[in-house]
Amino acid sequence: MTQVQTAYLAKIFIYPVKSLDAVEVENATITDSGSLRYDREFALVDAQNRFVNGKRYPQLHLLRSTFSLAKRLIKVKFPGENSEQVFHLDEERPALAAALSNFMGFPVQLQQNTNMGFPDDTDSPGATIISTHTLTEVVSWFPSINIDEMRRRMRANIEIDGVPAFWEDRLFAAGGETVAFKIADVQFLGINPCQRCIVPTRDSYSGEVYPNFQKIFRQKRQATLPNYVNTTQFNHFYRLAVNTRVPISEVGKKIIIGSSMEICQ
Repeated sequence: MTQVQTAYLAKIFIYPVKSLDAVEVENATITDSGSLRYDREFALVDAQNRFVNGKRYPQLHLLRSTFSLAKRLIKVKFPGENSEQVFHLDEERPALAAALSNFMGFPVQLQQNTNMGFPDDTDSPGATIISTHTLTEVVSWFPSINIDEMRRRMRANIEIDGVPAFWEDRLFAAGGETVAFKIADVQFLGINPCQRCIVPTRDSYSGEVYPNFQKIFRQKRQATLPNYVNTTQFNHFYRLAVNTRVPISEVGKKIIIGSSMEICQ
């Protein structure tokens, strides 16, 4: 195993409720499915059991939420209200669902999955990975968007630093193949570049659409694609960050801010 450059774990983000705001944490535990504990643990669904998410309902961008993972609390600030409403995620879930139903204008419920959560890619439910310099490069394509806003739009779990933009594109190979890498002693398998949805085109606070976001993104992504990238994974260039899986042997281990990252040779 050979250390590659100086990659290290710079940030970890957990999204306790799918489509709502993130919590930045110092460490995270690998679950039985390979996801990060508490990530997308809850999802909103309608009466037909369909996801009520940011892709389908831009008004969710108007909600602000903060979490205490240890106390199992969510604080929600609804548009036009001066104060937050506080709910216990286990004991007051019906009240939270009622408040969210009132905001959405139709009945919603909270579903819970403590094993895998509700990732977009159920075949690769591990953490999504992006680098700080990748975010910086992408920000340069879009005047008026800063790096914190781009983080909120891309919604990756793990941010690595100490490496150039798009270094994480080394973490996938051809379709059907994996790239093994470690963060400290926790092994991950890189699968593919993450296909982006409509959410990154919108302001994370207002939901306002950035004109021609996808077109600009695709053109710039193709133009800046490093020569080491396996292009067979790009049926289009609206892809950023890397999807992962985690071997069963890693269940229960923790990833911790500041840990070094190595590609396994």
